[in-house]
Amino acid sequence: MNVSVKKVISLALIAATCIFAAGCGSSDTADTTKKEIKVGVTAGPHAEVMEEVAKEAAKQGITLKVVEFNDYVQPNKALADKDLDMNSMQHQPYLDNVIKKQGLKLTSIGKSIILPMAAYSHKYKSLADVTPGAKVAIPNDPTNGARALLLLQQARLITLKNGNSVDASVTDIVENPKNLQFVELDAAQISRSLDDTDLACVNTNYAIPAGLNPQKDSLIVEDKNSPYANVIVVRDEDANNETYKKVVAIYQSEAIKKFIEEHFQGTILPAF
Repeated sequence: MNVSVKKVISLALIAATCIFAAGCGSSDTADTTKKEIKVGVTAGPHAEVMEEVAKEAAKQGITLKVVEFNDYVQPNKALADKDLDMNSMQHQPYLDNVIKKQGLKLTSIGKSIILPMAAYSHKYKSLADVTPGAKVAIPNDPTNGARALLLLQQARLITLKNGNSVDASVTDIVENPKNLQFVELDAAQISRSLDDTDLACVNTNYAIPAGLNPQKDSLIVEDKNSPYANVIVVRDEDANNETYKKVVAIYQSEAIKKFIEEHFQGTILPAF
């Protein structure tokens, strides 16, 4: 009788151990498959595209939680603090500047979209019409100011000392054959200056609310090879994370490219 009892207890313990081990295995698997990847974005195009990416990712067993922000500062801080796993809301020069000034351990792992800057005019119908001494409005902040100057160099209206430097300023102009006069304004105000200036360099996020389409209404627009293409960012330690790389691959898939092209009708461009 005692032997039988001992056998029953031993078998019960073995069974319990197996169940516990199996249960632990199931839990680990569930945690892995159900783990959300938190992606920080800014409201607007970045959020809209990432929501579409989340739908495609779900088909491949990846759960993306899209977290919206209303500024460009918090998404990088949240990523560095591990409150996010990835973010998608900034171009490379902006990220480089943040890393340089704040020392954040962040890196880009793929391109996303470009919100192209373009030059508009109520006076001219083509760049060939630009007259000597024309007043040109450009943003007064260093990042977007340099971006505008690079666009004007692309248009062959000026030449910059350092070629394609994203740190260019008006003082770096070495050739200005039409003696253009630069008016530096807050980026958000430039779309309203078209009647007061001859040519204006406007960011797409400000052009759209003003009823301007960079592909249809501008004299020149950045293309997908612009250094200001937006990027997908992770912490340095996660640069080789295979799941995050898969998210980038989904973002850069034909399905998402088609969505961007159809949904934004050329106002936003795929940068891949």
